[in-house]
Amino acid sequence: MKVALITGGSKGIGFGIAEALLKDGYKVAITSRTIASANQAAADLVAFGDVLAIEANVADFNSQQEAINLIIGKWGQLDVLIANAGVGHFAPIDELSVDLWKETIDTNLTGVFYSIKASVNEIKKSKGHIFTISSLAGTNFFAGGSAYNASKFGLTGFTQSVMLDLRKYGVKVSTIMPGSVASHFNDHQPDSETDAWKIQPEDMGKLIVDLLAMPARTLPSKVEIRPTTPKG
Repeated sequence: MKVALITGGSKGIGFGIAEALLKDGYKVAITSRTIASANQAAADLVAFGDVLAIEANVADFNSQQEAINLIIGKWGQLDVLIANAGVGHFAPIDELSVDLWKETIDTNLTGVFYSIKASVNEIKKSKGHIFTISSLAGTNFFAGGSAYNASKFGLTGFTQSVMLDLRKYGVKVSTIMPGSVASHFNDHQPDSETDAWKIQPEDMGKLIVDLLAMPARTLPSKVEIRPTTPKG
């Protein structure tokens, strides 16, 4: 038995990864900021396997710790963490509000720290694998992206440092850096026609399953993934 936790697993990338892991035989816990969203996603996923819906906010450490406690109480172990939850706020620095800056950093960077901090002891026990979902924006800056760039640059560096901290325990840590994905990110509504050129959530799921199948001796520490043919 293998158990995975996916933060922000109710839609988009997180949902695609959850479906792929369930099909691969994992038991999967998904979190969302509302239990209604988590339950709806779980209802759609249950056909593929054993899924647990949890209400949790990655920006609240106690909330993350409680999510881990629920998983251990139900299944007794945690083998894989996918720290996926994230937000995107974009504005020039002279228009970016303090609140939006704080929400971006609290969710995309501090939230990942909380997710890993809450789960690291269980992941060490299982000699498991941690994935953080960064972005190509974690190495490529752009106008209007100061908050998002800062969060994803920070996340990329943070995760690579964590990788060095944990490899001695037999724990693998990987940073996944996607480009354009057909997801609900930043309140986007995916469309099968206009988003067909983008990476699809199921592609991200296959990537995670494939990386988990790598030989134990091999650590894919940082993976960039982008659309084959960009729009325009």
